[in-house]
Amino acid sequence: MAQPIFFKQPPSATLAELAALTGGVLVDPARGGHVIRGLASLDEAGPMHLTFFDNLKYADQLKATKAGACLVSPRFESQVPAHVAVLRATQPFRAFVKLAREWHADALRPQSWFDADGIAPSAIIDPSAHLEDGVVVDPLAVIGPRVEIGGGTVIGAGAVVGADVKIGRDCNVGARTAIQFALIGNNVLIHPGCSIGQDGYGFLFFGPEGHLKVPQTGRVLIQNDVEIGAGTTIDRGSLRDTVIGEGTKIDNQVQIGHNVTIGRHCLLAAQIGLAGSLTIGDNVAIGAKAGLNNHIRIGDGAQIAAMSAVKDDIPANERWGGHLARPTRQWFRETLALERLARDGAAQPKGEGKE
Repeated sequence: MAQPIFFKQPPSATLAELAALTGGVLVDPARGGHVIRGLASLDEAGPMHLTFFDNLKYADQLKATKAGACLVSPRFESQVPAHVAVLRATQPFRAFVKLAREWHADALRPQSWFDADGIAPSAIIDPSAHLEDGVVVDPLAVIGPRVEIGGGTVIGAGAVVGADVKIGRDCNVGARTAIQFALIGNNVLIHPGCSIGQDGYGFLFFGPEGHLKVPQTGRVLIQNDVEIGAGTTIDRGSLRDTVIGEGTKIDNQVQIGHNVTIGRHCLLAAQIGLAGSLTIGDNVAIGAKAGLNNHIRIGDGAQIAAMSAVKDDIPANERWGGHLARPTRQWFRETLALERLARDGAAQPKGEGKE
């Protein structure tokens, strides 16, 4: 099983204490003194581990688990083996995550890869840059003229922060990340290898002089509490800014084109491509490998299935999917109709229906 050797070891706790920490109910109070020393999945847990169950897909793993205790909803409580102590919780996974966040708080936010405290001797910082107290700069990072960085922020090894960039407090800029023409809020986590603020893809195509590059004079604005996955690229705006709204979480290897506006608390899975001048509302969820056309609008609360190709506006709170994307009920009906047509056609005897 996975061993959290790179993180602090969690404290031991009795089941009675865990019930208080998670808000769960220990069904058999006589087991309150049983000690738990870690967290694990159903299939890897041992007698000293706490696990959780909230999906019938894993019912076989629940039957075979060797866990000491399990967080489970009242609906599935009777399926827990007798040797496993039951912690009843309305939302088992949420309770499990609550405990995991407390026990493994050091895994929630990247720290210096070198356990550094302060400025590494090999970092290059322009004399005009202003770093508040408590900023950590790892080896070989480069910070340009007039940069401002807030206290508690960590700049990773080999990162490059261009002239006039402003980064707020308690942020993390991952190793080998390059940032220019950007204003970044507080508590923003940027994982390694990101490129933020480079040219957008703007050309005047097929003229007598070839493809003429359009100047990209906008910025990237990243609001508070945003998380950006490794290898993601965010182009700066051309005439207006590219904006990432507060609390939005972006997965790895996402491409965000120039002038894109993403609202607050959105979820973008890996390898999404957002074309330029696209507007996304608040609380939108987009599945992995979806591609969205330029100059369209996605309404608040909309959901887009993975691998969808979106060419049209999507109204608020609707669920779309497919290639080309349309409301999911329509997409499912059309897919089933095609499957029936293919099946019935394959079953038709040769020559039948011919004149």
